[in-house]
Amino acid sequence: MSVSSSVRRLTAVAAVAAATVGAVAPSAMAAGRAPARPHAVVYISGVQHKWQGRDDRSNRSLNKQWVAITNSSRRAMNLDSWKLSDQDGHTYTFRHVRLAGRATVRVHTGVGRNTATDLYQDRRTRVWDVNADSATLRDAHGRIIDAVSWGRRTAKPVRRDGAGLQQGGVHHQGGAGHHDDHARGHRR
Repeated sequence: MSVSSSVRRLTAVAAVAAATVGAVAPSAMAAGRAPARPHAVVYISGVQHKWQGRDDRSNRSLNKQWVAITNSSRRAMNLDSWKLSDQDGHTYTFRHVRLAGRATVRVHTGVGRNTATDLYQDRRTRVWDVNADSATLRDAHGRIIDAVSWGRRTAKPVRRDGAGLQQGGVHHQGGAGHHDDHARGHRR
């Protein structure tokens, strides 16, 4: 086979693959959901939604509920205007946050002083439902970056494309390749 016929075949195969991807991606977007990403750079790596110890509704108790966000790349990521929300619409907006490469930050429910490893929503009441809820991370453009659900609540699903994996009672709906980190970070 000549070089030019090999190039033509490879070009034809690439064109068919591009057309297939182009046909699938718009249908997912038209359905109101983002296509699954094969490897998320920033993702929800852990959720501690259940109370650790006694729930006395104090700030200390509220701060024992958190969602961990991890940057798996080597480069710092600007999270300014990203949003973390629950199923009931409680939303935390990241302000002036740069997440260093290979770093994790915990977003606590209560009041506190923000650091490189801990952010605080400054709320006086809990956000995460202990029995069933979901944490959804969106970028500054409103695109779903990652989502984690727990429990049996089905009132407002975040995505329905079946891309998620079920692990230990928590349904992870973001990109693949980081579920081991998520499983280690999940607290019951």
